[in-house]
Amino acid sequence: MPDNNRKWYVVQTYASYENRVEADLRERIKAMHMQDKIFNVLIPTETHIVVKDGKSREVTRKLYPSYVMVEMILDEQSWYAVRHTPGVTGFIGAGTHPIPLSQEEVDRIMSGMKKSEENPKIEVDLKIGDTVRVIAEGEMKGFTGPIIEINAKRGKLKFNHGFLGGAEIETDFKSVEKV
Repeated sequence: MPDNNRKWYVVQTYASYENRVEADLRERIKAMHMQDKIFNVLIPTETHIVVKDGKSREVTRKLYPSYVMVEMILDEQSWYAVRHTPGVTGFIGAGTHPIPLSQEEVDRIMSGMKKSEENPKIEVDLKIGDTVRVIAEGEMKGFTGPIIEINAKRGKLKFNHGFLGGAEIETDFKSVEKV
């Protein structure tokens, strides 16, 4: 039977301390035997694929820098355990009364994280008008031209190659480099 007092709260941290607070809080939960009151610690993130110079890498970015979510049953002991974790500056709420997130807010954050994992955002350091050169092996290797269209969702771009009478060539981000 689910506990109705179990809610998600937002904890503010020092800048760039989110990972440290998460790790420290997990250790405190074990050391203080708080597993029956503090259930989850989460740093909301989203996944991006960054394409730069023909190379792509996956990057995880924090949705809410300086904030960590904690699922817990709020009482004096659990409040004390979280509040006195190194790097924590306080709970989001009025004074010393933390305000839980609504279920709609939690669902929105969780579904956004899941969607981001399944379909990461693609970021490229290219824009329309930039000149690119094909670096991928194949018959188009070495072709250059200005970008005329970028489709980040598909991971593709079109550029105008003058050699073929102004032909538009479509290729993926990883196949080109900025000239």
